[in-house]
Amino acid sequence: MSGFAFTWWGHACVEVETPGGKVILFDPWFGNPRSAKPADAVERCDLLLVTHGHGDHMGDAVAIASRLQPVWPCIHEMSLWLARMLPGGADALVGMNKGGTFAAAGLGVTMVHADHSAGDWNADGGVPLYLGEPVGFVVELEDGMRVYHAGDTDVFGDMALIRELHRPDIAFLPIGGHYTMDPRQAAKAVELLGVKRVVPIHYGTFPALAGTPDQLRAALKERGLDTVEVVSPQPGQRTS
Repeated sequence: MSGFAFTWWGHACVEVETPGGKVILFDPWFGNPRSAKPADAVERCDLLLVTHGHGDHMGDAVAIASRLQPVWPCIHEMSLWLARMLPGGADALVGMNKGGTFAAAGLGVTMVHADHSAGDWNADGGVPLYLGEPVGFVVELEDGMRVYHAGDTDVFGDMALIRELHRPDIAFLPIGGHYTMDPRQAAKAVELLGVKRVVPIHYGTFPALAGTPDQLRAALKERGLDTVEVVSPQPGQRTS
């Protein structure tokens, strides 16, 4: 994994530095209670990936994209909405859908399934705003390493297909429970994915997100997967 590093900024917000010197931002909600970095302090983003339209994942994405204009592959319906929200930045948008792969910023981005909901509140219309289905992403880096960010999801059996078809090396998985899978379910996801390194996300932000990395370690041990490395840095701690 030489040249790969990441920083978890709390919740599902993850910054990845690639071996080729690119910066990827996943679900950039820098306004979450655990982040010590404000969105306006983000200096670089080559590739922006938002897993779904909930505010705690879309977060600061529009502001960052408007300022830095990264390549932004996203699900089709989200791209239609964003094209009207990003003055001058819409040219970097790439609408796609699950199963598709797109070469972005010299990296391979594959959109995969997630089991969750999506959208946000449309105050003007008085109804929810539909922003496409939730997704996960598998990103192939310059050296062939594959990073899987699951977004918000429950465990689902077709994670075995993600393993077979995309062979991720590291997985960023939600463990908080309530809105997503909890540590016990995440341990099953690790088993289906076959990864040897997992980074828990989407926990500890609010009391309802009660799952912990230690609970994930215990659940993995119960499945005979105690050799899987659970990497759980503090928010803002750069990790390689």
